[in-house]
Amino acid sequence: MKEHGKEPGTGLEKEARKPLLQNLHVYVLLVGVLMMLTALTYVIPAGEYETFDDPVSGRTLLLPGSYHQVDSSPVSFFSMVGSIQRGMIDASDIIFFILFAYGFVNVLIESGTLFGAVGAMLRRFKGVGTLIIPSFMFLFGILGSTVGIFEEVYGLIPAFMGIFLALGYDGLVGGAVVVVGVATGFAAATLNPFTIGVAQKIAQLPFGSGWPFRVAVFIAFQSLAVFYVMRYAARVKRDPKLSFVDGVAFPMGEGVDEAQIRSYPFTGRHRISAFCLVLTVVLVITGTTQWGWYLDELAALFIIMMVVVGRINGYGFNRIAELFVAAVGRVALGALVVGLARSLTLVMTEGRIIHTVIYWASNVVSGLSHNFAAVGMLVVQNLLNFFIPSGSGQAAASMPIMVPLADALEIKRQVAVLAFQFGDGFSNLIWPTAVATECGIMGVPIQRWYRFMVPLFLLMFVLQVIFILVAVAINLGPA
Repeated sequence: MKEHGKEPGTGLEKEARKPLLQNLHVYVLLVGVLMMLTALTYVIPAGEYETFDDPVSGRTLLLPGSYHQVDSSPVSFFSMVGSIQRGMIDASDIIFFILFAYGFVNVLIESGTLFGAVGAMLRRFKGVGTLIIPSFMFLFGILGSTVGIFEEVYGLIPAFMGIFLALGYDGLVGGAVVVVGVATGFAAATLNPFTIGVAQKIAQLPFGSGWPFRVAVFIAFQSLAVFYVMRYAARVKRDPKLSFVDGVAFPMGEGVDEAQIRSYPFTGRHRISAFCLVLTVVLVITGTTQWGWYLDELAALFIIMMVVVGRINGYGFNRIAELFVAAVGRVALGALVVGLARSLTLVMTEGRIIHTVIYWASNVVSGLSHNFAAVGMLVVQNLLNFFIPSGSGQAAASMPIMVPLADALEIKRQVAVLAFQFGDGFSNLIWPTAVATECGIMGVPIQRWYRFMVPLFLLMFVLQVIFILVAVAINLGPA
């Protein structure tokens, strides 16, 4: 007799009969990509461009026309497996940053501060969740667009997920407010020094030139992103079963609902602790924009605030340590995804196939007509972001090739910069080399993220093509 919900004789739940990719563990998925890339090192010829130190940009750039094949450097199976360890070491700064950020948020949750603050907002203001979404998405977008903040706000993701879970949404909404907000601004940048700054220096254009056009670009893309997230959030609010992360457990929101949150007390200790959270957000923004802070300094900030908030709420040091260890246990799976994703880049570098991909892609673009060539540059830059996740690194690798190519095709250099900016930025929301990190922090299965993100990315890509064609039509120059 068949037991309800199970296959006879197997003990497997019907859940296991879902499509393979939907059930695939994120580690298995990334290792599969790693094996594919390792195989490509046996297929794609190894090649290199000669490099030179550019005094204008202060970076090591590729020398156009210098590509040549080198001795094949296929990655062995043993070296591929070893790249996982090397990736963990290489990404250790982000991994430990995630652990300390979650530790701070866990103290806020365990003390009742986070939910107490949200309950107080719900009692005082109506529609607070609806207002938070556009307000913070535009705030994070402006920071990404102007000063190039991206990974620096990752530590705030757990707090925002907890807030939106308490407001009756799902964890994906809270994560998307931060991730989609900052990534869209970073890509639709106005003055981002790490992308536009580097690319314009290499292209010998004045820094910040073309900013009026980029302001229009930023408003269009950020508005699209806000509309998309708000539409999804409203749907989840009406019917939680429509959530793309239905059934996914988020440690920062376990066992809470909006009715409970509305009745949560907000004590004097909670008020002081909530002020510490606000102060932390202010220090993250100020430190990264004014004081040159990055992951080490931000991790130190979260450690300090974890202890301060713990002591405010009467916890001894032993209890604070226990809460930190509990937080590490909850997010270890996601944090280690970051190192696993880093191994993908290490294998491509060891196999020496990245420059070959750049060479092949530039050759394809050079054979296209005027408008198609501009769109081709956009496609190439999206492709290259899989192989070179770093924005400034991609600029140094691709712009020395794309700038003379643009000149030869009689395309303005500003258009080449725009294509780089779009391709480098927006694909951070879709390529696993970047998405694995974001999903690891959020605790969202990567397959669920793609269900949410692919439609938005396709809309954004259409908008990218439109703006590229407009830039070509108006002959966008350095003014």
